[in-house]
Amino acid sequence: MKIIGIPALVGTYDNYIWVLHNQKSAWVVDPGESKQIIEFLKFHKLNLEAILITHNHFDHVNGIFKIKQQFPAAHVYGSEKTPHSSIQTRLKENDIINLAEGLFFKILETPGHTVDHITYYNDQWLFCGDTLFSGGCGRELGGGYKAFANSILKISNLPDSLEFYCGHEYTKENLTFALWIDSENTILQQRYNQLDIDYPKTLKKPQSTLGIEKKTNPFIRFEDKAILSQLIKRGANKSSPESLFKTLRNWKDDIDKNGLPP
Repeated sequence: MKIIGIPALVGTYDNYIWVLHNQKSAWVVDPGESKQIIEFLKFHKLNLEAILITHNHFDHVNGIFKIKQQFPAAHVYGSEKTPHSSIQTRLKENDIINLAEGLFFKILETPGHTVDHITYYNDQWLFCGDTLFSGGCGRELGGGYKAFANSILKISNLPDSLEFYCGHEYTKENLTFALWIDSENTILQQRYNQLDIDYPKTLKKPQSTLGIEKKTNPFIRFEDKAILSQLIKRGANKSSPESLFKTLRNWKDDIDKNGLPP
């Protein structure tokens, strides 16, 4: 099985649409656009079996209808909480979908970025949409900070070996912030110094592994001592994952808006 990251909405949202294929059949994750997906599938003579949706934002679903026009047999999966008419099978926590021989996904409900967000994972791969990014995480856009913190802690309990695929390519800016608040982290320093981001070229490898994220992504590490102490200084309640995560996310939002202090 190959996994290809096809860029979408380049220059605005910098998404990846993920295509899994075995030379014959294909499965697509979060198609925010359609043209490049249809062209890829037709060029490689792939039969689209299914579309997997992580949440309801337009940059993850807007390509579905046109793709379905070209591949009407493709089955659409999404959360039972996602208000999108294309969804044929609605998913909840602990559901398992069997897509082909040897290809299955378990479902985690991971609200926070949105109320309807879900994550797909198996023994090899993690597709976490906008809940967790490479080096960062999505913004809170209606799902609530308590739910968001719990979702990230839930993902952090999955195996380190999982290949990591998320919805956007924001690695460099995320790690710039991470390094600023976690400057003594030598593994993070090494990761930043070895960055090789080729976006918007097609990506033929995972963005990361969950193990790497656990060691370098502050939004998984908000309870770790080096980051925790800074969040407490900014007013966070050290006993509340919600408070710690919210303080960190608001800190990142402020940096995104105003830039790093001199």
